[in-house]
Amino acid sequence: MEELLARPNSDGKLEIDPLEVNEGERSENVERHENGKTLFSNGDMYVGQYRNGFRHGEGTYVFKNGARYNGDWRHGQKYGQGTFWYPDGTRYEGEWRRNAKHGFGTYCYMNNDIYEGSWKEDLRHGIGTYLYADTGTKYIGTWMEDRMQGPGQLIHARYQFHGFWKMNLPYGRGCFTFEDVCMQHGHYIHETDNDVEKGTLKEESSPKMGFLLMWRARCITPYNPELLPPETVFLREEVSTESSLIKDEDDVRPKIEGSSDYLEDYHEEHYQEKELSSQIDSL
Repeated sequence: MEELLARPNSDGKLEIDPLEVNEGERSENVERHENGKTLFSNGDMYVGQYRNGFRHGEGTYVFKNGARYNGDWRHGQKYGQGTFWYPDGTRYEGEWRRNAKHGFGTYCYMNNDIYEGSWKEDLRHGIGTYLYADTGTKYIGTWMEDRMQGPGQLIHARYQFHGFWKMNLPYGRGCFTFEDVCMQHGHYIHETDNDVEKGTLKEESSPKMGFLLMWRARCITPYNPELLPPETVFLREEVSTESSLIKDEDDVRPKIEGSSDYLEDYHEEHYQEKELSSQIDSL
């Protein structure tokens, strides 16, 4: 039976809200309870379980703009497992906490790219995999506050890059591996057109501002997994700074035999990179 929702006014007396139509079971105090259906005055609709007047349990909320959430609720909020379809055709399926994507989940984008991994308060945060649909390239690594930040791998069809990321871009020392046959060691630097001559680096620069992402190769060696940078590790909630997330690059210095010139270059470049990092932190 369809009926209008009764709400208590300031005097404690029940008044009928003519703009909100409800049907289903109620508790003795006229609050929504167990299964029900509500059509809201703004055009949204909810069908599912209630407890003490709140959406609680399993239910589907359909928004007027075409968005839809189907999943778990707790005390009126999206909480638990659920799928959200957005008006633009994108979709998130995974864990929720207090109306935010939180935990493990998968997001499918309009261009068919897919992110699968950890979330924190609606942001990609932790270990995650991003698949680029147009090329088939896959990034597996650490995310911090919705950005690639920390150790990771970029996997192509016939080769992979292992290294570190800052602000969604590879940065510093790393290596390319080619079908487990050989490795090319080197490092990435970030510069702008105006900074090339000055020798300075600005992390906030973008491609539209003349940003240059440069790979400087140093040597090629037979494939040796012991020479790879550290693998991605789970983030601890107490980690609050990037320096505590990424190990000091002294710990990942390649032990390459038969190339003394490369080791000398590495020592000099390592010192320069620390200088550049300190300049970035001071900005």
